[in-house]
Amino acid sequence: MTETIIVAVLSLIGTLGGSWMGVRQSNKLTNYRIGKLEEKVMKHNNLVERMVAVEQSAKSAHHRIDELKHGMEE
Repeated sequence: MTETIIVAVLSLIGTLGGSWMGVRQSNKLTNYRIGKLEEKVMKHNNLVERMVAVEQSAKSAHHRIDELKHGMEE
């Protein structure tokens, strides 16, 4: 009977240890993926900010071109 209990306890320890290691590894992978997604989001946000600046610059350039055209027509 004691052999059965020892085997059961060892099985329990093995099961708990294996489950814990699996959860830990899964958590590491999830954190890694979240980190990579955060990097991509930061790059995207930087691109959006740069595009806003480019659009404003283009708008200003078009406005100046229109003013020059009207100045030449007069």
